[in-house]
Formats: sequence, C-alpha cells, structure tokens
Amino acid sequence: MKLRLKILLLAVVPLLIAVTAITAAVYVQGLQLAQREKQVVEQAWLSSKESELRHYVSLAYSAIAPLQESGNDDVTRARALALLAQMEFGHDGYFFVYDLQGKNLMHPRQPELVGRDLWNLRDADERPVIQNLLAAARQGGDEGQAIRYQWEKPSTHQTMEKLGYVRIMDRWGWMLGTGIYLDDVEQALTRIDAAAQANIRNMLIWVGAIVAASILGITAFGLALNIRDHRQADAKLRLMAQQVVRSQEDERARLSRELHDSISQILVSIKLSLEAARERLQTHTLDPQTLTLIDRPLSGALDRLNTAVGEVRRISHNLRPRLLDDLGLPAALDHLGREFAALHENGEPPLDVQLHMTGQVRPLPESHATALFRITQEALTNVIRHAQATRADITLDYDKRSVRMTIADNGVGFDYPDEQADPQFGIGLRNMRERMVLLAGTLTCHASDQGTVLQAWLPLPAGEPSAAASAALQA
Repeated sequence: MKLRLKILLLAVVPLLIAVTAITAAVYVQGLQLAQREKQVVEQAWLSSKESELRHYVSLAYSAIAPLQESGNDDVTRARALALLAQMEFGHDGYFFVYDLQGKNLMHPRQPELVGRDLWNLRDADERPVIQNLLAAARQGGDEGQAIRYQWEKPSTHQTMEKLGYVRIMDRWGWMLGTGIYLDDVEQALTRIDAAAQANIRNMLIWVGAIVAASILGITAFGLALNIRDHRQADAKLRLMAQQVVRSQEDERARLSRELHDSISQILVSIKLSLEAARERLQTHTLDPQTLTLIDRPLSGALDRLNTAVGEVRRISHNLRPRLLDDLGLPAALDHLGREFAALHENGEPPLDVQLHMTGQVRPLPESHATALFRITQEALTNVIRHAQATRADITLDYDKRSVRMTIADNGVGFDYPDEQADPQFGIGLRNMRERMVLLAGTLTCHASDQGTVLQAWLPLPAGEPSAAASAALQA
C-alpha cells in the first residue's frame, strides 16, 4: 500500500469512526429527549385538564347548591337537571348525571340515554363504565375524583378515551360528572414527535455534509502530497494528524451547538402547539365565560413557558422591566393601562383604564417601581379575567416619605376572606402582598358587589433614586 494511501486512511478512518460514534450518540440522545418531552407534555396536559375538570364540577355543584338547599322534591330536581343541561364548554364539553344505581338522569349530548339503566354498560374492553364511574366518585368523597374511560365523542360519533371527573351528591343520591376527550393530547404529541424527528434529520444532514466535505478535503490534500523522502512523509503525516485532531475538536463543538439548537426548537414547538390549540379554542368557542374557563389551563401552560423565558431574562437583566427604564413608572402604568384596554376592547363589557396622580411626582427606586408595576399587571389581569368591570382607575399618590397606589374597579367583586382561606385560590393576592412585605410596605383589598379596591403602600428610603429612573421620568 502506498504511503499517500496510508496517510489518507489514517486521516479519514478515525474521523469517520469519531463522527459516526458522535452522530449515533446524538441521535439516541435526541430520541430519548423527544420521548421525555412527550412524557412531560402529556403529564402537564393531563394534570392541567384534571384541575380544569375539577373546577368545572365544583362550579356546577355550586350552581345547583341553592336548589339542593331549597328542597328535595321532583320539581326542584328537574330544575337542577335543566340547569346542568345548559352548562357546557366547547363542542364536546357537557355535564352528566346518574343516580347511584346507574340510571341516567341527564345527558345533553345523548338524550336517548336519559331514563335508561346503564349499570351493566361495558366498553370495548369489557370494563363496566358506569360502575367504575360510581366507584371513583365514592372514593373521591366530597372533592370528587378523576377517572379515564371510553365513551362516544358527540362530534365524531366515535368511541375514544376520555378523562372524566365525577362527584357524589349525597343529598339527592346523584353522581355529577363531566369530562374531556383525549384525542387533542395525541395530536399535540404527534406534532412534538414530528418536530423532533425533523430536527434530528436536519442535524444528520449537516453532519453528513461536513463529513463529506472533510473527506473530500482530506482526499484532495492526500492526493496532492508529493512524498519525496521519509522525512517529508513523516512531517506531512504529523501535519495531517494535527489537522484530524483539530477537525475532531471542531466537530465536537459544532455538534454541541447543534444539540442546543435542537433542544431550543423542541421547546419552541411546544409553545407553538399550545398557542395553536388556544387559537382553535378561541375560534370555536362563542361564549366568553366558557372561553375564559377553557382558556385558563392553556394560558397557564403558556404562562409557565413565558415564566421560564422570563427567568432567563431575569438572570440576564436582573428582572428589570425595560418599560420602566425607558419611560418611568407613571408613563409605564399609563402605557400598561392602554395595553389592557386595547386587549379587552372587543370584550363584553369593554374596559376603560384611567391613570391619576396626586402629589409631587418624582422617580422611585428601581425595586419600588418594579413592585408597583408588577402589582398593577396582576391587578388588571384579575379585573379582565374575573371582575366583569367596565372601568378601572389607577391612582398614584406621592407623599414626602411614601407612595400609595390605588387600583379600583366597578366590577362584581369577590368574597375576600374565603378567597384568602382557600389555598387553591388567591395566589395572585398573596404574591402581591409578598412583594410589598419585602419592601416594608402593605397591601390591602376591599371587595364588594360594587367593585374592588386594591391599595398598595410603600415607604420611600432615604436618598436619591437611581439615575436611570430620574432620566426615565424626565424623558
């Protein structure tokens, strides 16, 4: 074998072995990562849907609770069933009612089942459907319990797996339940898998192109070698070995960057999938209240993704809202109010947000301005989601040693003591209060059927605020 051929093989073979091993490892890791991402998405989706269904059942139970308290006669029960039949969400979201012996009392999508004894009804796998629902409801007690079973989807008339949530109504001997079909999560997982496969294919194409280019370069270089003596051959062999090592190191660095980009694209594809699902819900849901209930888990998922991005930005930018840096707190709050009003301009009813200021306006420390800005964001979000208000007034009252911000709306209000006592609710208020406590401030809330008034008070530290804040206020 000629020397130049030996040199060529010594250069190409290690490169091919190294690149093949690295490519195989990256390919396997990419598949495992895609599988883990699918599992995480499925678990998060099912958890959010279970929480959503529990909320729906609690809402339905609360809606007929006054009827339960008023009597136990047939007329009252019929009114309760009629009310539940009118409560629905989406095309395939509805409530159903059975008695404890398996008799169907109400089913708005399949009225032919009403009055029938379905105790012995079994699915395609010979599992007793109604018996399992009743067992799950009894096991869940007052809180109810989630259960997966098979049922016909009204929009397609096909039997598919369904996630249900059932609860026993002891006073009337009823089982109240609802559920959602799980075909949506399968579609989302399919899209995630397709995106992961596409990213892996792109990575392999890049690796193959670089390897082919490297081999062609090495081959051309090897063919161009003119070995005249043993010393020249040894010198060129050492040079080629150095180039191979350098190429391997460069290839490892490039593959590392490709792996990072692949992960980022998978995360982006998750966000796009959630946004697409949210837009389809907004397109096909006509009732604003129902849309708000359905949109909550998707909004929660998107918020969690945005929160992750925000955490990265917090590390980079120290949680400093750019809007405050550019405009200062009063102008930032005014812009924020216009944003929320524009966001709700097509809502029912429309929202008018006004900013008022009293006292001598002056720049605040960054921590204080950020806290008040975040509280306003959370408060206006709650106004849009829950208050059904037409007007919200933000008042900044500057004192010599403190600043007080008041946010008042003319909405329906809420039960503040109950909200604070329930660990599943009132998280936003607790977060706002914690922001104030960290700055030695206070947060008070007064709610009634005439509206809600939220008041945040902060003492101002001695000394001048930051130069950036002063410049922003002057601008």
